Amino acid sequence: MRQPALRRVVTADGQLLRASPQQNTDLFWGIRGGGGNFGVVTSFEYQLHPVDGVLAGALSYPLSTAPQILRFYDAYVKAAPDELSTAISLALTATGEPTVSIVVCYCGPTDEGERLLHPLRTFRSPEDDSIQPRPYTALQSARDQGFPSGRLHYWKSGWLRHLSDSAIETLMQFIPQMPSSASGVGLQQMHGVASRIAPSATAFPHRAEQYDFLILSQWSDATDSDRNIEWTNALFQAMQPHLEKSVYVNNLGDEGPGRVKAAYGQNYPRLAALKRTYDPDDLFRANQNIDPSQT
Repeated sequence: MRQPALRRVVTADGQLLRASPQQNTDLFWGIRGGGGNFGVVTSFEYQLHPVDGVLAGALSYPLSTAPQILRFYDAYVKAAPDELSTAISLALTATGEPTVSIVVCYCGPTDEGERLLHPLRTFRSPEDDSIQPRPYTALQSARDQGFPSGRLHYWKSGWLRHLSDSAIETLMQFIPQMPSSASGVGLQQMHGVASRIAPSATAFPHRAEQYDFLILSQWSDATDSDRNIEWTNALFQAMQPHLEKSVYVNNLGDEGPGRVKAAYGQNYPRLAALKRTYDPDDLFRANQNIDPSQT
């Protein structure tokens, strides 16, 4: 089988290089997760998997059931096959009612998906169950209307390895105080093949069964900025005992070089050395920057 490979990269000195498992292998390693730190990728190739449709949708419950839902969900997804992707979120409805929702996507035969999801759909009676066969593109665009142009955003994120009772208690304390009904707290499951690759295999090092924990605050009126930012930071600080000392780089804002290092973990020294090779003057710095002068 042909391996996917980045094909053309323009580096800081103007060279047009090919990066692949056979050519410029160090650059190929760094680009897969290292952000825009090493050059401009002008073309690439990748493998596609044909998907005609998926069994997907959401289950929603009142927040009062969240502790039971979160505990059951955590145990359920740890035993899930690779074909099932999930995420769980805590938010407010448009009328301000706290809610917990589970989003699922099963990529496989519908009847097998129905059997697999039956325990999740029947553990508690949901207020809403929208799981049904649908095109994958319909699932991908389902949340688009929830992020209209013009909204103000403030995010905080970290990796949550263990969904403990104490972590659940913290979430239950803060969710009812959420200032904006447009905000939400998400736990996206890191599962399957992505969790089983060696941390050093690509620049992205966070290979484990865990959750990408994201506080996604958004609001429309600039006069509400202070209270939304304060709430977000307060929840993030309260969750620190439960989070890993790491973060997914795509969730970072302007949080300083220490957080960039946390995003790359054990791979940061190798990435910094690669930066010194391909961009020693740090031309590509308008990003989550890997500083070539650091180690």
